[in-house]
Amino acid sequence: MAIRLVAMDLDDTLLRDDWTISPRVVKTIQKAQAQGVKVTIATGRMPISARPYAEQLELDVPIITYHGAMIQQVISGEILFRRVIPSPLASKIIQDLSKRGFYAQIYLKNRVIAQTLNEWSQEYARIASVHIEETDLSNLLNQEPEGVEKILVIAEETALGNLAPLLLESYGERVHITKSKPHFMEITEGTVNKGVALDALAKRYGIAQQEVMAIGDSFNDLEMILYAGLGVAMGNARSEIKEKADFVTFTNEEDGVAEAIERFVLNVR
Repeated sequence: MAIRLVAMDLDDTLLRDDWTISPRVVKTIQKAQAQGVKVTIATGRMPISARPYAEQLELDVPIITYHGAMIQQVISGEILFRRVIPSPLASKIIQDLSKRGFYAQIYLKNRVIAQTLNEWSQEYARIASVHIEETDLSNLLNQEPEGVEKILVIAEETALGNLAPLLLESYGERVHITKSKPHFMEITEGTVNKGVALDALAKRYGIAQQEVMAIGDSFNDLEMILYAGLGVAMGNARSEIKEKADFVTFTNEEDGVAEAIERFVLNVR
């Protein structure tokens, strides 16, 4: 079947290492859209951080943010889907992480907030081009009636690898835990992932699962790669992701997204 919807991860997929989109990728996406193909972004980033790229590409489809916890229109900012970690549960997780000595940030719509800023927060702010607020997280969560889209834990990869099973043992199916980068552990509400969000978006447009292509590089992309009729892993993807994909394209530095769209959407060989 022809591909009618393409979903792309941002970091290390659509974006080069300098966080820009190559001219070839921009041109290829515009060609696909001109042929009536829906193209969207599916990222772990917050909406305000993803929006400039969506605007650059002139995407006319809502974008998936927070690993699927929020689907939002780019231009109007209208929220079409939002699922949060309830405040009492988020508070308990934050307290647990603090006791274990881990740095964590919480995400509330277009805000990112930490208990205390440090070198991890400075690096994240530089990468994502966002402002990180510093405030008492317990007080904030006690006053938040709904909850937060995401909790991000930043630490060395080995430490995160040891932490994940402990959190799953404590919180089970109430949370979904994944990784976007080796030192980024992402925690969302238990039913949330990019695959679920992509399915909801496809159904919104009457597009069959077999007509969807998903492109990504890391563990947080796995569910959408498995969901899509055509799951594509970047050449720079984790080996575990490549093994699950239907096709492995070039790296993010070699216009891998353009290569995949040209091959499977525009039928350029």
